[in-house]
Amino acid sequence: MNSEEEFYDAVTGFDSDNSSGDFSEANHKVAEMLDLDPHQSDRTGKHNGETEIQENGIKRHRTSLPAPMFSRNDFSVWSILKKCIGLELSKITMPIVFNEPLSFLQRITEYMEHIYLINKACSHADPLERMQAVAAFAVSAVASQWERTGKPFNPLLGETYELTREDLGFRFISEQVSHHPPISAFYSEGLNKDFIFHGSIYPKLKFWGKSIEAEPRGTITLELLNTGDKCVLNFKPCGLFGKELHRVEGHIQDKNRKKLCVIYGKWTECLWCTDPTTYETYKKNEKRGGEQKKPKPSEDVIKSENDEADDMPEVQDTVQFIPGSKLLWRINCRPPNSSQMYNFTSFAVSLNELEKGMEAILAPTDCRLRPDIRNMENGNMDVASKEKERLEEKQRAARKERAKDEVEWHTRWFHQGTNPYTGTSDWLYSGGYFDRNFSDCPDIY
Repeated sequence: MNSEEEFYDAVTGFDSDNSSGDFSEANHKVAEMLDLDPHQSDRTGKHNGETEIQENGIKRHRTSLPAPMFSRNDFSVWSILKKCIGLELSKITMPIVFNEPLSFLQRITEYMEHIYLINKACSHADPLERMQAVAAFAVSAVASQWERTGKPFNPLLGETYELTREDLGFRFISEQVSHHPPISAFYSEGLNKDFIFHGSIYPKLKFWGKSIEAEPRGTITLELLNTGDKCVLNFKPCGLFGKELHRVEGHIQDKNRKKLCVIYGKWTECLWCTDPTTYETYKKNEKRGGEQKKPKPSEDVIKSENDEADDMPEVQDTVQFIPGSKLLWRINCRPPNSSQMYNFTSFAVSLNELEKGMEAILAPTDCRLRPDIRNMENGNMDVASKEKERLEEKQRAARKERAKDEVEWHTRWFHQGTNPYTGTSDWLYSGGYFDRNFSDCPDIY
């Protein structure tokens, strides 16, 4: 993500041609039941399909995968990938060893890991503090991608994923609405009807031998109360010597374009904000004096901004802290065995868990029911590879059959329309998913 991203409170359509971020993730009560503390990473639970019920009534999901990550060292990576240089990965059949046991629809859902920031934004009366929380949420949405080298499974046309988190106060539904080009649409809402978060994403991935170029495209809209304030974030491109690696800078301005605060940090670590005058003075002194001693925020500063975060990671040294800054967000600790679980976060570990009884109430198109992803998660790599080939061939055959009969594909839960805030074409939620009438869902597995 190398371009500037803009985020707005969106309701009345103020400055509506740029009112969302353009990114360069019977209720079944699937509460992946973590502690109420949004930063808590020492979670307990079961990973064999059973769900543990705690004394406070909150269910918790598993903290590990059924089988460890399959070693990619057993393959000649270069012999496989050298034919792919410069091509879009969405159009290449990749060996399953390069995947992680999640669909891209589940990967999108990881945007919601730090939903407490949206809850904080909804609770703030002060427009500036609300926008600061929204900016932190925008940065946190990409934090789970850090050190994730596995490629998520390409969703099949018509594939869906749902997630309800009663403990965190939201529900989420996504659908693969197009295969060529691949487009994933999603919709999330607060269970208290205090926010709506929706969008459509069509990423482009290219392999360049030693690196993968990711170009995320699409429109993402967060609807809160409108104030006219606007946030501009710049995800810095990495320079020749990596000086700008992971850096994020930006500012919040009012409707008169007056800067209210400056935001800085790294999407792999933390995000801070300070007033523009302090920021400019610090930068000028930095240029005059050259290399400065890196000040660190005091424990009191961190505690005052994160009273709810009892399990915060240690403060990192790589972000140049500006005295007087306020901490907006810090990345969650990952599980101790994350490296054996595709570098998943605790949130990601629970996304594909299939609880007892869920099959009866999930849509038949839900990612959790995909046999290739399920077998890979369980360590059955040969079966997973065969299932992946079978599903891809089934999808190709269905597409040929539709072409032969001149039948167009119809999406189930989303439709094309006009985004009311940007005025551009977008995929909008049609409603009705949680009524659980799945009688006309396609047979894709």
